[in-house]
Amino acid sequence: MAHPWAIGLMTGTVLDGNVDIAMIRTDGSEIAEFGPWELAPYPDHVPPVLEEALKQARAWNFEGAEPEIFAMAEALLTRAQAEAVNAFLAKNGIAAREVAAIGFHGQTVLHRAPTADAKGKTRQLGDGAAMAEITGIDTVYDFRTADIEAGGQGAPLSAIYHAGMLRSIGAGPETAILNLGGVANVSWSDGETLVAFDTGPANAPVNDWIKAHKRGGFDVDGKIAAAGRIDEARLERLLEHPYLAAPFPKSLDRFDFGAAMADGLDLADGAATLTAFTAAAVGKALDILPVRPDRLVVCGGGRKNPTMLSEIAKRAGVTADTAEAAGFRGDAVEAECFAYLAMRRLEDLPISFPTTTGAPEKMTGGRIARAAR
Repeated sequence: MAHPWAIGLMTGTVLDGNVDIAMIRTDGSEIAEFGPWELAPYPDHVPPVLEEALKQARAWNFEGAEPEIFAMAEALLTRAQAEAVNAFLAKNGIAAREVAAIGFHGQTVLHRAPTADAKGKTRQLGDGAAMAEITGIDTVYDFRTADIEAGGQGAPLSAIYHAGMLRSIGAGPETAILNLGGVANVSWSDGETLVAFDTGPANAPVNDWIKAHKRGGFDVDGKIAAAGRIDEARLERLLEHPYLAAPFPKSLDRFDFGAAMADGLDLADGAATLTAFTAAAVGKALDILPVRPDRLVVCGGGRKNPTMLSEIAKRAGVTADTAEAAGFRGDAVEAECFAYLAMRRLEDLPISFPTTTGAPEKMTGGRIARAAR
């Protein structure tokens, strides 16, 4: 029997204005086929509401009633993503009945890692029931809460999919996958042990720095950073942050390392220093893996920044290949991952592990919203 189709949806914390949509044929273990994918732009009115929701989430900080804007943002993003799915299916001539599940990550607005004294907290906006109703497809959503409530970090969840990617290219422990979104995370496996954790920031501080200087939404091709001079003394101080040497499992919120790290520098020098910090933090992360890899397959938007890749190669002492160079679809990986995780949930297979999120045992995760039949 052929494996079913699943759709994954992802919007990262860098808020690039797109919904990542990808389809794969999978049973949650084997990936039988890669289907179509696209980056679907949000309607213009949605991103400003999401940005305001993130801003108010930081002020809320899990204290008291949720900001009212959460409900508005959740409704807007759910409808926008559901309509994007319907358009995607129509464009590719695929009926909703051919899709077993949608993996709907939603929008993370705040994430707090657990401490020795308290469980973590996480909040993703996304109405799974509305997604199922609008698309007519069973929807898996709220992937992180079960892990958090069990005492895990709630992130990263991509490790089990990344492990499958590494297997597919015959890679061993000498190769790891690095995802450069708002936050950076690494996944490593020797075939038996699977390790994953957030290494530090990725694009978020640089993007925020560029936005604050009204030079657009991000450092296109890393050109601004390439024109600047890295403040090495400041960088050395930043690298003393205790998170970077802490043992895994560990995770970060998008704002745990902010653009303020570059305060006092000019535009180019600040971009250069923040980019170098992301790279050097990756190097410190590789130092605590069971085996230090000498090659990284880089996914996420940061792989399109040649200055960031060059700094990672230099400061982490590795070969940094883009996902495309390794044969993958770089812009589709995160969405593919949530299609895969949705099918694992339907099959009650684990998506988090003691060595990835710090869950007390292997756990599945995600809530299921069934579509009306």
